[in-house]
Amino acid sequence: MQFLNTFSKSRLSWLLLLIFIVFFEACALFFQHVMKLDPCVMCIYERVAMMGIGFAALLGMIAPQNTVIRWTGLAGWGYSAYQGLALANEHVGYQFNPSPFATCDLFVTFPEWAPLNQWVPWMFEATGDCSKVVWSFLGQSMPQWLVIIFAANLVVLALIVIAQFFGKKKERF
Repeated sequence: MQFLNTFSKSRLSWLLLLIFIVFFEACALFFQHVMKLDPCVMCIYERVAMMGIGFAALLGMIAPQNTVIRWTGLAGWGYSAYQGLALANEHVGYQFNPSPFATCDLFVTFPEWAPLNQWVPWMFEATGDCSKVVWSFLGQSMPQWLVIIFAANLVVLALIVIAQFFGKKKERF
């Protein structure tokens, strides 16, 4: 735990988190623009949750030694990962328990002050169907993989948060 405590106070730890998020976002864009898999509304929301983790990583990289900034980064990471997990679970439900009464929206809805789908339509415009399984790997659909990814984020975050309470041991004479 002491290692995780020290590691969480380094820029390298936050940079690694950011690199993972950039990798996952690049994968999403590869699926969309190269493999021509249209993202659905839930995919876009999950993408935004992933970006929330990326922004938390950037915040943590600013000054990881600063307790307030580090805890704010951890809180942002936790909030975004939790929201992403909830969205991915809902998306899995649309795919594997279809119901005419439970469907995703036809269009993404962002706040008026941040209409991402209008500002960056190539990244945030949804054109796919939430209930279709258009890709799978090792028997898991994309939202099922996102459940695993977001859950793994929460597990790692929990370990790092617990480690915050295990500082360096003071020597006794």
